[in-house]
Amino acid sequence: MDPEIQTFINIWLIATASLIFCHQIAARIPSGATRLLSLLPVLYLFTTLPLRLTSFHLGGPTIFYLVWLGNFKLLLFSFNQGPLSSTPPLSLFHFISTALLPIKTKSQTKHSPSPKIFKPINFLFKSGLVAVIVFLYKYRDFIHPYLILALYCCHVYLGAELIFAISAAPVRAVFGLDLEPQFDEPYLATSLQDFWGRRWNLMVTSILRPAVYLPVRSICTRILGRRWALPPAIFATFLVSGLMHELIYYYLTRADPTWEVTWFFVLHGVCVAVEVAMKKVLGGGLRMHRAVSGVVTLGFLVVTGGWLFFPQIIRNELDLKAINEYSILVNFISDKL
Repeated sequence: MDPEIQTFINIWLIATASLIFCHQIAARIPSGATRLLSLLPVLYLFTTLPLRLTSFHLGGPTIFYLVWLGNFKLLLFSFNQGPLSSTPPLSLFHFISTALLPIKTKSQTKHSPSPKIFKPINFLFKSGLVAVIVFLYKYRDFIHPYLILALYCCHVYLGAELIFAISAAPVRAVFGLDLEPQFDEPYLATSLQDFWGRRWNLMVTSILRPAVYLPVRSICTRILGRRWALPPAIFATFLVSGLMHELIYYYLTRADPTWEVTWFFVLHGVCVAVEVAMKKVLGGGLRMHRAVSGVVTLGFLVVTGGWLFFPQIIRNELDLKAINEYSILVNFISDKL
């Protein structure tokens, strides 16, 4: 663990130094191709640095924060868009934390809803659920595979939400920033559109919208007309998300891609596009009760996840690697105390 932690620290120090350059130098270069050219070395570093990590729990968040969110934020910044572009400009520490972490400052308007306050009790409860899930993994040989799949689904959600919350907590505490929620109780989703657009991993949604969805919709509006521009924009957004997940899988497994996770997002992109179109055609008619639509939505997510999202993880034993790291972490902490 010690060399891995040292590598982890070095990566984040290099990333921080790179963003100081972006804030002090690149921000003064006119937006567009010239600024993008000046940021290419930083984009290269953000893409290659995580390859030096081998652990799941240090490598996974680093890959997601730098390779996906960080690079996309910098690409948007090249054209004076996204969370790094602001009037007046962001302070250095605000710029760095926004670029490196899955956070977004909440927009304050007269009509904006009151922010969701971080609740320690909620955090502790979900942490306890993760501990229970990890404990149950000890008996995985006696648990039905479908129940293991359900545990994996819960673990993915709880683990991602807790890691994001831990990442955002120092920024919220030190700078007192009012941050957007990173998840909004996705298990309460009543449709795929509700799940992906309003509840699940909202940091990705906030980046993919200006980076993929809006440009594709604008181009398709000119070519196909406003009525037919929405489906290809939705599909393109999910396709990019699938390809980025495929890239993350490669970083974590170093195995050749089999494209199952990409097809998972392609399938959901098609389904969301059809769902949106059906809602427009039917209006408010034929609406299912929330209890029914919620079960159908979560059931579809679990079934398609077991079919396309998790096979690459299980085939490359990434799940076993992640589980084993918990015991390594416990032993590491015990040795240091």
